[in-house]
Amino acid sequence: MTLSSGRRGFRQAVLASVCSLAVLSALPAAGPVRAQEAASAVQDVSLQDVVLNFGGMRLSAPQMTASGTRLSKEDLLAILKADGKEPWAARLARLDAGSLAIPELRIEQTSGGMRQAAIYRDVVARGVHAGRIAELTSAGAAVTVAGAMEGKSANGDGSYGKIRAEDVDLAALARLSTEPGDGKGPWQRLYAAFSVESIAFKDERGTQVSFARLAGRDFSGRQLPTTWNGAFDAFKGLDLMQADPAARAKAAGNAANLIEAVSVGSLEATGLRVQETKADTPIDLTIDRLAYASTGADAGISLSGIGFTGTGSRSTISKLSLSGFSLEPTLATLRQLSKPGAAAVVSDADMRRLTPVIGTLLLSGLSLDLPSDAAPGRKAPSPADPLAKPSNGTLHVGLRDASMTFGPPKDGVPVASRLSLSGLTMPASVVSGFPVLGSLGLYGYRDLDLNIVADSAWDESAKELALREVSVSGKDMGTLHLNATLGGIGPEIFDPDAATSGFAMLSATAKTLDLKVQNGGLYDRFIDATSKSLSLKPDELRKEYVTACLIGIPVILGNSPAAKAIGAAMGKFAAKPGTLSISARAKGDAGLGVVDFSTATSPAAVLDKLDVSASAE
Repeated sequence: MTLSSGRRGFRQAVLASVCSLAVLSALPAAGPVRAQEAASAVQDVSLQDVVLNFGGMRLSAPQMTASGTRLSKEDLLAILKADGKEPWAARLARLDAGSLAIPELRIEQTSGGMRQAAIYRDVVARGVHAGRIAELTSAGAAVTVAGAMEGKSANGDGSYGKIRAEDVDLAALARLSTEPGDGKGPWQRLYAAFSVESIAFKDERGTQVSFARLAGRDFSGRQLPTTWNGAFDAFKGLDLMQADPAARAKAAGNAANLIEAVSVGSLEATGLRVQETKADTPIDLTIDRLAYASTGADAGISLSGIGFTGTGSRSTISKLSLSGFSLEPTLATLRQLSKPGAAAVVSDADMRRLTPVIGTLLLSGLSLDLPSDAAPGRKAPSPADPLAKPSNGTLHVGLRDASMTFGPPKDGVPVASRLSLSGLTMPASVVSGFPVLGSLGLYGYRDLDLNIVADSAWDESAKELALREVSVSGKDMGTLHLNATLGGIGPEIFDPDAATSGFAMLSATAKTLDLKVQNGGLYDRFIDATSKSLSLKPDELRKEYVTACLIGIPVILGNSPAAKAIGAAMGKFAAKPGTLSISARAKGDAGLGVVDFSTATSPAAVLDKLDVSASAE
């Protein structure tokens, strides 16, 4: 799915509307408060036509009523005075009322060429004491967006259902928004919990976004040198590639400050749906539940019940989760870029260092239906192809479980990674266009059921890349297992420039190699299919392969003891396939490099530099 840049207006509308929830909760305390502790009795006070302006934001309420308060009408009018001298936090800390009610609150904001308006209905703050609200509710809101962004029209509208927040701290909100700090002070919780029902947005291009419910807990922050308002304004124009080093350094510092000053305990969204209804190819994305937790057993991000349709395909995922994610490398790089005297130009290496620690990504229950013509490597069907399907057919691909783990990055490249795919199922026709794999259909495999593992780790100090496990296994096929150690692998090997990384590969060396093949039925099917094509009996063909292994392989490899050991093991495997194991170790500590292989006069010359063992069971 690709959304035009103009649709960022909706993302801003969502953010602005959520922020407005906090702003409207602070509305009754927009000026100095003088508590009437001993003067007046508890009373109800109403104000009409309340209008407040905060920079580009305008708040207006035809009526506002404070119930169960000792504040007089004059006190409330003074509170709403725009030029109050006392800091906001101090004023709000003295606010006290049984409830504050606003039947209709309109919040309008203009930013660049965008105009956003939100009208909240039946806003009620209950239990307002010492600048804190026990409960804040609204019956719902209507949101409109109009104007243009980056030269493109961005008009649309949306709505919220019921809104509720608990333990809202107006004084903390005021301190974070308007009072500077060093970014290292104590955490200040803005609310204990919030929830918004039935969120929906749509734009003129046919994009529709909706949530059944959005909820969160424990949103906290720290005061920043620029205040939160200043940090958000600076973050809007974040461009680390801009030419002005001073402006770039300031933007990087503000971004790091803002990231470190926000803490969210948990978030949960249910019933998410994104639709493109007017695109050339309509799409529909649904997510039953999206959740984030910062601590505990459920720390990380998880999505469940994912569905997608579009471009003629349909897919579903039972669950997707990410854990161990960290922005520490990103923050460290931003801090480096924010230092005075930073480089005049941000390099590609600097941009790579912004890569966070990805952690572990888990996936389960993938189901993918594709048009048969869209399958990777799939050749155009022909009558001679036994696996041919109509061009309008559908190919089904499934995956039971998958995990991808990435270690801490070095200059943006993870130094360790592990990929594991379990229960990867697909028709054999999907790989019919690939070398070797394309013959599986001829061996009687209509459907494939595979498990794949790739586990590697890079040791920078030793300049070694360890392929700790590379394995492929298939149902009724067998298993291929490989591990190896490569030397001479320095940081240059990961350079995004192909010429640099390609040249670095020339210094790579092979140190160790362990290969294990376990037959699970593929060899037997190969013998049966090949013997038929050659008009031989399976036993006759098997004997020919045994002879070729025992005599031909040693001759090809130079008749050294290592060559004979390999031939004997392969001959034994060909006669009665079970498990074939071959191991090789370079005799020199440096390993065998490209030059060793390219200058060798024969395979025997290479084997002379290796300690080789081979066996079959």
